Amino acid sequence: MSTSSRSEQASTEAELGTSRAGKRGIRRTLAAYVALTKPRVLELLLVSTVPVMFLAADGLPNLWLVLVTVIGGAMSAGSAASFNMYIDRDIDKKMKRTKNRPLVTGEITPRAALIFSWALAAIQAVWFLVFTNVLTTVLSCVAIFFYVVVYTIILKRRTEQNIVWGGIAGCFPVLIGWTAVTNSLDWAPFVLFVLVFLWTPPHYWPLSMKYAGDYDETDVPMLGATRSGQQVGLQVVLYAWATLACSLLLIPVADMGIVYTASALVFGGWFIYESHRMYNMSVRAKAGVEKGSEARPMRVFHASITYLTLVFLAVAIDPLLPF
Repeated sequence: MSTSSRSEQASTEAELGTSRAGKRGIRRTLAAYVALTKPRVLELLLVSTVPVMFLAADGLPNLWLVLVTVIGGAMSAGSAASFNMYIDRDIDKKMKRTKNRPLVTGEITPRAALIFSWALAAIQAVWFLVFTNVLTTVLSCVAIFFYVVVYTIILKRRTEQNIVWGGIAGCFPVLIGWTAVTNSLDWAPFVLFVLVFLWTPPHYWPLSMKYAGDYDETDVPMLGATRSGQQVGLQVVLYAWATLACSLLLIPVADMGIVYTASALVFGGWFIYESHRMYNMSVRAKAGVEKGSEARPMRVFHASITYLTLVFLAVAIDPLLPF
């Protein structure tokens, strides 16, 4: 092979290498921006949006409307999550659970994250206004404000009741799903709003027990870090019972049928069982009755997600059936 041929081959390989590196860089950057939106939280929020649209339509809603509402809701929740990461970047770098977030690793700069957050907030508002109605648009903007200002800025670092009242932001998808269909509000979505409100503390407090050390390190007063496992367990039990009671209230309010009624009772009972189990194990551990016994809070955390998913699935299925 001649010298010129080798030179051309080396040049071609270098260009290919640069091209591949560039593509990898683009993919990593896109993945980092997706991470800013907290996709796992996003999935949970959408679980409570779509089923309510079935209930509001008393059957199968307009599928195009479902799609645009899901897209708008994803942008709204993603904007709130991105603002949250921007504001909390100082404590995220101190916690094991959040040390790989893009603002901590440096994959995205704070300025870029802030621009991204505002851009998503503006786009989702225009999106909802164009494809749904003014009421839905207002609710989506209020949800972002509540999560960013009320929860992240005002409550999170000041009170152990932060997730109780800050969790209201996570209840808005229920109202958004309803108003997107009806352009009005009724008692049924408010019952589901309260259900998600009551569900949020027993969902999140077990997680804060798991990462109590991280919250202590950052001086964030999550209940799981400020109180004993027994005290947290008792609060989880009380909220689980309240959640079940609220879920049953939907039956007369929205004239729910057998599928929802059975689901609310069975899955609610299971959620309560897991909550009591965690509390009892915390009591035994504190008393030293069982050596090595653990509360296993993450079991309740995962059970709470399954519970909410199944109950809202029943909300969607029930209007489609004649009984």
